[in-house]
Amino acid sequence: MSPFRATPPITANWQHFEFTVDDGVATVTLDRPEKLNALTFDIYADLRDLLAELPHRGDVRVLVITGRGRGFCSGGDVEEIIGELQKMESAELLEFTRMTGAVVKALRECPIPVIAAVNGVAAGAGSVIALASDFRLLASSAKFAFLFTKVGLAGADMGSAYLLPRLVGLGRATELLMLGDKIDATRAEAIGLASQVVPDSDLASTASSLARRLADGPALAYSTTKVLLTRELDMDLGSSIELEAITQALLMTAKDHGEFYAAWTAGRSPRWTGR
Repeated sequence: MSPFRATPPITANWQHFEFTVDDGVATVTLDRPEKLNALTFDIYADLRDLLAELPHRGDVRVLVITGRGRGFCSGGDVEEIIGELQKMESAELLEFTRMTGAVVKALRECPIPVIAAVNGVAAGAGSVIALASDFRLLASSAKFAFLFTKVGLAGADMGSAYLLPRLVGLGRATELLMLGDKIDATRAEAIGLASQVVPDSDLASTASSLARRLADGPALAYSTTKVLLTRELDMDLGSSIELEAITQALLMTAKDHGEFYAAWTAGRSPRWTGR
């Protein structure tokens, strides 16, 4: 556990999704298959809180998010969320929308690589959770749908209008967010929304293989790369170059960089420690 964790203990059990850790690989499995893993208020809150805790646990180097059954995540539950929102006043609604955005902010700012293993439909908030992940592995049957306008809301939600144009370009992002139509895995890969598309039967093993590679690799280098990618989105070139120069000089003092040189000199593979 991080020495900088304060009094609150690390949460032992998460009630609203399945959470496991195995040799550096954490897995969140959304577990409402009868509703295509639709989100509830509690699931949103737990995801936000888990992502805040992960860097302090000390036993996690990569996170995989997936869904049980036929869907990755179909978005907010119509009955348990949308129906309840109709009864709320502005202050409560703002509290909710800030909570959903906090999940995406936490995904981007958590200094741990995140893999979305998209095993079926990723719609609404589910599509944005996948979008905010670092890697999007799609089963061939997977589909995306940024369907916010189809329920009468702005297509820009949870940071989607910030993240999506940077991934697929403004033109395609406008189409996806404004029309809200489904796009299949083939097109998602063609426009850069998917990192990789694999047969349905290979999704779990492909995600496991990538997670293992990240968990066994130079974790500090991966973490720093993610942090810089996020921070530099809004920087000018000069600021980015200076930040990267400072970061590289710091990492040149890290044990993993020294281990690379020792391994290269000895003609062996590096034994990374993430330090």
